[in-house]
Amino acid sequence: MISVREALTRATGQLSAHSDSRPTALADAALLLRHVLGIDRPTLIAHPERPIDRDQQAAYQRLIERRLTFEPVQYITGSQEFFGLNLRVTPAVLIPRPETELLVETVLSFVNPVTHSSQSHRDEWGSPQPLRIADIGTGSGAIALALAQALPHAEMFAVDLSETALAIAHENALTHGLAVRIRFLRSDLLTALAAEPPFDIIVSNPPYVPLADAPHLHPQVREHEPATALFGGDDGLDIYRRLIPQAAARLRPAGLLALEIGHGQQAAIVALLAGWDDVEFVADLQGIPRVVTARLPSRS
Repeated sequence: MISVREALTRATGQLSAHSDSRPTALADAALLLRHVLGIDRPTLIAHPERPIDRDQQAAYQRLIERRLTFEPVQYITGSQEFFGLNLRVTPAVLIPRPETELLVETVLSFVNPVTHSSQSHRDEWGSPQPLRIADIGTGSGAIALALAQALPHAEMFAVDLSETALAIAHENALTHGLAVRIRFLRSDLLTALAAEPPFDIIVSNPPYVPLADAPHLHPQVREHEPATALFGGDDGLDIYRRLIPQAAARLRPAGLLALEIGHGQQAAIVALLAGWDDVEFVADLQGIPRVVTARLPSRS
């Protein structure tokens, strides 16, 4: 048998052999060892001399070999945390990222935390109504689940073109007790919602990577994450060109559209949102405009 320290040292050395996996070698090795041993980070750190038996060594080495092919650790372990939720992820769905947490935070900043209603949303008698929110291209369900958890009175819809992605999103909703709060529908963008009453908020993290950028992506992204969730055509804007007009038809007057966008796409998105009100951008931690919000003009 070998110790935790010896196993970590060996695995970190293996992962450090390639420049693309070197920056995260120690963190990846530790996470995968914790997964094999079923322990948390403090336990791993506190007991470096803990012995690892042969079966555990063999299981650990198999995971390290998968990581050496640049398979993301999230797919290897089958999970990723997002907005405080532990989500199941597979190669059928995009791995939720911190930038998308910014999208959720931005949406929540438009919502009254007491009434869970957006500004001026009242019925014909002037009574406040529950928010109706649609998450377009839900993938693992990350955005829909995070919003449903934060807004317990909202009516949530989550759509995706992929049946497999919808099954994973529904499984995640069941895990967190949110399945009864969210309607999951197979849809090409908003087409399946055409008969629904207007929405207060439409939110989406669509595929926005230009096809020309594919060779420059990290191998773990380019070779393992679903291309349909990554690439948005030659300039990365194909989905926005379809989604923005569809959202205009499905939002109530003054309804909110919130989208994640890619690097260098701000000017193009401004052009696509011509005629919308209150177009604003929110930068990520690197100062890159990452989220755009806009309101459908109010009818007089």
